Amino acid sequence: MNPDHISLHNKQFEPYLSAARLTAAIEELATRLDQDYADKTPLFVAVLNGSFMFAADLLKALHIPCEISFIRVASYQGTSSTGKVQEVLGLTEEIEGRHVVILEDIVDTGHTMRMLLDTLGAKQPASLEVASLFIKPECLQHDLAIRYVGLSIPNDFIVGYGLDFDGLGRNYPDVYKAV
Repeated sequence: MNPDHISLHNKQFEPYLSAARLTAAIEELATRLDQDYADKTPLFVAVLNGSFMFAADLLKALHIPCEISFIRVASYQGTSSTGKVQEVLGLTEEIEGRHVVILEDIVDTGHTMRMLLDTLGAKQPASLEVASLFIKPECLQHDLAIRYVGLSIPNDFIVGYGLDFDGLGRNYPDVYKAV
């Protein structure tokens, strides 16, 4: 189902990226991860809440042995970043010497990702990479080397496929942008 427009909290959104386009991007990422981690057993660390659909679909597309865990951080209020990252639920797995890939729905300012890379990097993993479904290059405020990017997008506010507007919109299989 792909409605022409959706309304969330009295804000209007129009179709932007189809579920088919998202699936293609995720399959491309899975292929690269399968190749790069063929001889390893990576731990994927999904950032909740937004990455839950991406993480589930990516793991279903992988063919390598792997594990998954979840961490929850918050830095958004409404349609913009607060600029302050608060760790809500921490990682319980030991990651020293492990190959770790952070799964994120979207990287825009990079505040959350910078904090996660610093925090997890201090735990001495064998390697630490990021796989993000979306990146907004023009919004980045940190120098981040994100190795696995599904789609680079402009600075549009988007919802759907796990991304929300004050809690609503995560359930749509397609992505919509604010009008």
